[in-house]
Order: sequence, then structure tokens, then C-alpha cells
Amino acid sequence: MLILGLTGSIAMGKSHAARLFRAMGVPVCDADALVHDLFRPGGAAVAPVGAAFPEAIGPEGGVDRPKLARLVLGDRDALRRLEAIVHPLVRAAQRRFLEVQCRAGRPIVLLDIPLLFETGAERRVDRVVVVSAHPLLQAQRALRRPGMTLAKLAAIRAEQAPETVKLRRADFVIGSGADRGRTAEAVARIIRSLARERGRAWPERWLSSELASKGRSR
Repeated sequence: MLILGLTGSIAMGKSHAARLFRAMGVPVCDADALVHDLFRPGGAAVAPVGAAFPEAIGPEGGVDRPKLARLVLGDRDALRRLEAIVHPLVRAAQRRFLEVQCRAGRPIVLLDIPLLFETGAERRVDRVVVVSAHPLLQAQRALRRPGMTLAKLAAIRAEQAPETVKLRRADFVIGSGADRGRTAEAVARIIRSLARERGRAWPERWLSSELASKGRSR
């Protein structure tokens, strides 16, 4: 089973690309969707996040994501505390997804990881796909989102790897612009090019990564 890692900075069109992979038969595990599940009432991240950031717990008992974002954005120490809570839970959910897909005999699966390079997740995938768009188009898309401002966008960009770094380290780049047909063609070409490639990340790199994490936690 070959693992594709899909990433891209905010408002680059990554979610649209992930939907295309899914529509073309590639199982997709969305890291952001996993976080939503972890943060909803009763989710595995609610108690530890609440202990670290009590103000972030909403009236219904889940994590208030906008409030949590305001607490950690621009505060690197707070962000690192949050990442230490959330990232291991996300990796555990991703591992469960991979186990299921491997048993099902899937030849290719996709992990949609917004902070793939920033978290070192490229070590746990076979190939990396980066979705990229012109910075002006990126800003236009981002500023349409509720609550987004230029200052907030700048702070988010500052926490993400530079676009030049992502493009240099990518195995495949999908240009995201106005022509969605071209995006679909690019996704189809990637899938075809990997049809006979054998994956090496699962399970060896996942096992070695977990052993390394346990060693650091001792």
C-alpha cells in the first residue's frame, strides 16, 4: 500500500484536490476532520486541551476552535503545548485508518495533512503532493472566510513552512487556479503515475516513528 501525503498552505485549494482524489477512488484521511472529531463534546482531546487551556472549552463541553485559535495564534509556547496534545491523537487515528485500508487491499491511500512538513509527517508517507496557488489568489480565498483578516492571515502564514520550501520538497505539485478541470487532470495523472509503484512507508516507517516518539517521552 502506497501512502500519499497531501498538503498545502491555507486557502491553496487542498480540500478541493482531496475531494478529487476521493472521487477517483483513493481513500482519504483528513487530518482537519480528525481534529474536529477530537474536539467535539466527548472527544479524546477535550479533557487534555481543557486542562491546558480552560478558556477554550465551550458551553456544550467541546473545544471552541475559534477561541482556541485566538489563544495560541502568535504564541509559540502555547502552540507547542497544543501540538503536544493533538498530534499524537491525530497520528493514532491515522494509523487506525491505514490499518483498515491495508486490510482492504487498497493500493493507494491519501493522508490530507495541512502541516505535513511542519510536523515531520513526510517521513511517514511515500510521496508528497503539494497544492499551490498564486499568493494573491490565496489571499483572496482566505479573506472570504469568516473572521479572517490580513493580520490573522499573516500570522497563519508565519506558522507554516514557506511556499518555496514546500515546492522544493514536493514529489508532485498541483497548481490550483480558476480552471478546476486542470486540477482534476493533474490528480488523475498522479494516480496513473503511481499505479505500479510499491509503497514502503507502511508499516515500517510508522513503527519506527512510534518507537522514536516513545523514546523521547521517557
